[in-house]
Amino acid sequence: MDDHTLFALGSVALLATPGPTNTLLAASGAARGVRPSLPLLLGEAAGYLLGIVVLRTVAAPLMAAQDPLVQILSGLVCGYLLFLAWKLWQDSAMPLQPRAPIGIGSVFLTTVLNPKAIVFAYLLLPEGSIGDLAPWLTALLALIALCGSGWIAIGATVMTRTGQRPEMGYRAGAIALFVLAMMLGTRASGMT
Repeated sequence: MDDHTLFALGSVALLATPGPTNTLLAASGAARGVRPSLPLLLGEAAGYLLGIVVLRTVAAPLMAAQDPLVQILSGLVCGYLLFLAWKLWQDSAMPLQPRAPIGIGSVFLTTVLNPKAIVFAYLLLPEGSIGDLAPWLTALLALIALCGSGWIAIGATVMTRTGQRPEMGYRAGAIALFVLAMMLGTRASGMT
């Protein structure tokens, strides 16, 4: 599988998987509707970009001198993805209504702290400077808008109309994370 395909599939799998940011987007969609919730995508995009830039420009040089550290981090990230997959499978509860209106700042902070940024920074994005990554980051922004809008729409339609937990969505996300962890683990170990 080439880098572009792995990047696209991996990014969609991560961005479509339930997590803290997507929970906020869906909850806002359920509480306020699609149009008023769309500006939250700016907070998500800014959060991921800041996380990736900091990880690539500050943390990466520290790890460059420590090759075993990169292998360990790759293993930890794959392990984390497996843990998330298991957790999603076991616990498919998601709050339907937020207690207070969700703002861009909340989505930004949640996304900056989201471990998914580590997967983007070190496993999905290719080697190179931030400038070299501009086309990749542009594609990522488009995928963020697409997947984030989907979560807002889910909150605005499915959850408010049915009142049911999106169990199948969580389980599909768990399977996608498991497959992604296996693919990335194979690539990180040099087996591809």
